[in-house]
Amino acid sequence: MGECGCHAQATNEAERRILRVALGLNATMFVVGIVAGMIAQSMGLVADSLDMLADASAYGIALMAWARSASFKASAAQLSGTLLLILGLGVLLGVVWRLLMGSHPDGAWMMGIAFVALVVNTSVLRLLERFRHGEVHLRATWLFTRVDVIANLAVIVSGVLVLLLHSAVPDLVIGTAIACYVLKEALGILREAKEARAAALAPTAKP
Repeated sequence: MGECGCHAQATNEAERRILRVALGLNATMFVVGIVAGMIAQSMGLVADSLDMLADASAYGIALMAWARSASFKASAAQLSGTLLLILGLGVLLGVVWRLLMGSHPDGAWMMGIAFVALVVNTSVLRLLERFRHGEVHLRATWLFTRVDVIANLAVIVSGVLVLLLHSAVPDLVIGTAIACYVLKEALGILREAKEARAAALAPTAKP
């Protein structure tokens, strides 16, 4: 009975509340970003919004894995990494489609929506700072949000270039860059998940 630890329970509840807030914010920004991306014909915004969807999924997975075993948490991180990998590949295909079909991105929309997303993600990143060196499934949430902040800044820069150059090339380049960065982070999460699973199974492997 003395092992329940009221302080630990309070801390865990506070951290779960952080994840729920982050989940709600990213789900909202995904909807805003994907609609704006379609209206503005911006692959940068589409890539950014899909990244937010991956974030929301990662937060949901982390909440489900909260009180589960180390092996389950490793599986949750693997699921997050796989989702991010699929979305990154999807964005690359979208860039190729836009390149072939042509597009006329709206730089002002890109900058405006990306700035709002930057404010949201910077706030979420500060909330998730405590997870930066946490368990693999929680660290994945921090990594996802860090990707978002970088992507938001990149979309703002590409929006400026689209306005100045009157060209879709900066948007397509940024969309490709975000997708490649997403793929890099996905592979990193999958690698950490694999190591975490191996560590979780190691004690049972001993005679």
